[in-house]
Amino acid sequence: MTANDLPVIAAVDGSSHSWDALDWAVQEAARRGLPLLIVHVRPLARGTDGKSGLRESEELLGQAERRASGSAPGLPTSTLAPLDFPSAALTSLSRDASMVVVGSRGLGGFRSLMIGSNSLATASMARCPVVVVHSGRTDEDGADAVDAFPDVVAGVAADESSESVLDFAFEAAASRPGARLRLVHGWTMFSSILSGGPVFNREAAAEAAERTLAELTAGRLAKYPQVDVVREPVSGSASRTLVTASATAALTVIGRRRGGESLGLGLSPVAQTTVTHALGPVAVVPC
Repeated sequence: MTANDLPVIAAVDGSSHSWDALDWAVQEAARRGLPLLIVHVRPLARGTDGKSGLRESEELLGQAERRASGSAPGLPTSTLAPLDFPSAALTSLSRDASMVVVGSRGLGGFRSLMIGSNSLATASMARCPVVVVHSGRTDEDGADAVDAFPDVVAGVAADESSESVLDFAFEAAASRPGARLRLVHGWTMFSSILSGGPVFNREAAAEAAERTLAELTAGRLAKYPQVDVVREPVSGSASRTLVTASATAALTVIGRRRGGESLGLGLSPVAQTTVTHALGPVAVVPC
């Protein structure tokens, strides 16, 4: 299996959030021509009957397979039921996946929480992009929700850490005919000073931010001529703009810097805010 046909992993646990994640993963796998791997992680718990737990897992995965087949007939689909902690299993499996798709919360989540601990941990530690699917949209299109919300939104930094984010975002936009790609870059006078830009002139700093976005996208515009790109330099933190944009986006893409996972530093404040409060699917891309 090459990097171009690694599966889309959909994590299911029987919750309504995980069914939403599965539906999103099915459509994304079909759109990208990738196989689908449906995973139900059997929890490590004392006093649990292993045979009954495995039987329940098989029943759940069978239901998930039928749901996927009904939505995308012919999509290559397989299942897996590892015995482990959910985030640990998904992080391990992410080494051989194109992306991992999870619901914002699972069966064990508190209703007051906007995102569950397993979803957040997976997004913070996985080796591949993780899509957290937030439920609650009120569109009436069902499986056509992606067409109802066509834009892809990406939060980008003014350095090389945005390369992976841009690659993923352009690919996502290119796979959705008619989708715009909105590139959001937050800047401040302090960040302008740190980058050697204008010091006291806000208008000049804004123009510098616009040039930075243009430079970051220059090569990709030739590779993806079908993608309509909208550059949005934002004064201040980009998180508010990203969260607001996520309400009407097919996908919001943010980056996660590698290397801080063991210290719990996987997500920046902007990424943490966006993935926690977003109103639609959010892809967290290691970079």
